[in-house]
Amino acid sequence: MRWTVLDSPIGEFSVATDGDSVCGTHFGPVAEGTTEPADETSRRAVTELRAYFAGELTDFGVSVTVPRGSEFERAVWREMTLIPYGETLTYGEVARRVGDPGAARAVGVACNRNPIPVIVPCHRIIGAGGKLVGFGGGLDRKVKLLELEARVALQRAWS
Repeated sequence: MRWTVLDSPIGEFSVATDGDSVCGTHFGPVAEGTTEPADETSRRAVTELRAYFAGELTDFGVSVTVPRGSEFERAVWREMTLIPYGETLTYGEVARRVGDPGAARAVGVACNRNPIPVIVPCHRIIGAGGKLVGFGGGLDRKVKLLELEARVALQRAWS
């Protein structure tokens, strides 16, 4: 696994690739990371992330491999990828969509264990009543990501 660190509006952000796909992202730098992509997959991931942070990309196309997770966690992570850009769902709504309506807290745990945040958009899941609760990268980053997507979605809808 190779890590590449890039600057972003939410601080340094690291992306890991295995040569064929993205297999991890991390808020902040990682000790073994470099600022230069090591291979074509890394270059594509960095290009797409930079375009996302610039408001130019709304759907990631880079291949993703989730390296771990229970069946429930993987179902939650798949559901995250179905939340449209600029929109949100509550933990309870995601729990219902994966077939376990009483598992809102477990959805929160799965969000926290998401190995590929931003690309697998756990920031699009919010608390009941629209509350911004919990985010592995910190609520300030969650707010910035949601604001970015809301701004771009509005610009696209009105242009």
